[in-house]
Amino acid sequence: MDLISRENPARVAEIVGSVPVTDPAAVDAAVRRADDAFRGWSGLPVAERVAALRRGADTVAARLEELAPLLARESGKPLADSRGEIGFAVAFLRWVCDEAPAVLAATEIDDDAGRLVVRRKPYGVVGCVTPWNAPVILAMLKLGPALAAGNTVVLKPSPLAPLTITEVAAALPAVQVIHGGAETGRALAGHPLVRKVAFTGGDAAGREIAATAGAMITPAVLELGGNDPAVFLPDFALSDADYERLVMASFATAGQVCMAAKRLYVPRARTAEFTEAYLAAAERVLVVGDPLDPEVTMGPVISAAAAARIGALVAGATGGTATPLGRSAPGHDPASGYFVTPYLVTGLDDHAPLVAQEQFGPAVPLLAYDTEEEVLVRADAGELGLAASVWSADEERAFALAGRLGAGFVFVNTHNRTGMSLRAPFGGVKRSGYGREYGKEGLLEYVQSAVVHAPAAFRPGGPGMAPGAYPGGVHDEPPRAAGAVRPPP
Repeated sequence: MDLISRENPARVAEIVGSVPVTDPAAVDAAVRRADDAFRGWSGLPVAERVAALRRGADTVAARLEELAPLLARESGKPLADSRGEIGFAVAFLRWVCDEAPAVLAATEIDDDAGRLVVRRKPYGVVGCVTPWNAPVILAMLKLGPALAAGNTVVLKPSPLAPLTITEVAAALPAVQVIHGGAETGRALAGHPLVRKVAFTGGDAAGREIAATAGAMITPAVLELGGNDPAVFLPDFALSDADYERLVMASFATAGQVCMAAKRLYVPRARTAEFTEAYLAAAERVLVVGDPLDPEVTMGPVISAAAAARIGALVAGATGGTATPLGRSAPGHDPASGYFVTPYLVTGLDDHAPLVAQEQFGPAVPLLAYDTEEEVLVRADAGELGLAASVWSADEERAFALAGRLGAGFVFVNTHNRTGMSLRAPFGGVKRSGYGREYGKEGLLEYVQSAVVHAPAAFRPGGPGMAPGAYPGGVHDEPPRAAGAVRPPP
C-alpha cells in the first residue's frame, strides 16, 4: 500500500505520521458507500442530525489539547494558532447546529394565489477537497453545513496536512476521508454519484476541479486565492495594538492565508510615519521559530518549494528595499526547516511580481498613493477579488470606499481572521471563486429548493385556466369553442 508520509516543516527530519493513498477504485468504493448511506442520513429529522453533530463537536473539543500539537507539527502553524483553529472549528460547528433548523425549514404559503411549499433538500454525496494552510476549519466550513443539511460527505484533505483533519472527521457522522493528490481529487470531483463539489485552494487546482465537475454538470463551491489590498485613508489613526494586529494580518501562518493583507496602500505623506510604527510593531509581536515554542508567532512555510518560490519573489523585487521584520526565538535554527525571513518591501511599482501576484508567504509590499480615486483603481487591479480592508477614523468614509472595491468581503479597520463573523457570508468575486461559506448563505449552498405548488385556479372550486394561458393573467389565451382547431403559426 502506498503511503503519504508527512514531515514536520519545522524539523524536516521528523516524520509526523502517514496516511494511505486512496486509488481511483477505492475512491469509487468510498463514494458508493456514501451514496448508500445518504437515504438513511437525509431521512433523519434535522434535530437528530444536529444532535449527532453536537456530539461530534463535543468529542473534538475534548481532544483539543491532544490535537493542537499534531496540527502544529504537520502544518508549521504555531501552537496557539493551532489551538485557536480547532477551537474555532468547534465553535463554527455548534453555530451550524444552532442555525440549521430555522434556515433549513420548509416554508409554506396558503393564500388567494394558491398553496406553495418550498422545501430545502440535500444534494446527496458532497465531495470536498480542502487545503493544508487551515486544514481543520476549512474542512469544517464544508462538513458542518453539508451534514446538517442531510448530505453525506467524502473528504479529501491536502497531502501536506492530512493527519489532524482525519482525526477530527472521524468524530462526525456520515463522513468518509480519502487521501491522495491530484489523481484522487479528479476521481472524486468527476464521480457520477457526487452531486456537489466544495473546494478551497489555489487557482490552478481550482480550474481543474471546476472543469472536472463541470464535465459532469456537478455544481461547485470554489473559494480560491486573493491578492488582498489593505487601504489606509489619509485620516487613518492606528494605535500600537492596531499596528500589531495589522502585522499579524499579513504574517499569521507565515503569510499563507487566502485573505491575508497582501498589499498595503498608504498615503504618500504618511508613509514614513506608517513604516516606522509598522516595523516597531513587528519587532514586538513577530517571533519566528519552532511552532511548539509558546513564544513563537510565525513558524515555517509548508514546503521547500514554497520557501524557494517566496525567496525568488523577494530576490526579484528589484528597485525595492526589503526590510526584515521581527526577531527569532532564542535558540532558533533556521536551517532546521522551511523557514523564511519575513519582509516588508518598499519602493516597488505595481507591476512587480510581489505586488501583482498573490505571494502567499511572509513578504508584504508597502505602496504609496496620492488620491482616493487612484488607490481604488490600483487596489482593484488584477483578476482576483477575495477580500480587502479599508482603514479610516471615519467609519462612514471607510464604508463608502469599501462598497466600491471589487472584493467579496471587505473588512473595516481590521483584516484577516479578526474581521470574520460566523454570520457574515465569505467568498470571492472575479477569479477568486464562487459560492459562499459562513452565514446562512453557507448553509444554503448544500441544499436545493424543491417546490410543491397548487395554483388557486386548480384547487377545489377554482375557476381553472385556458390551456395556453400564462400565470397571473398575463396575455391569457381567449377561450376557444370545444373542438376548435388553432391555425398554424
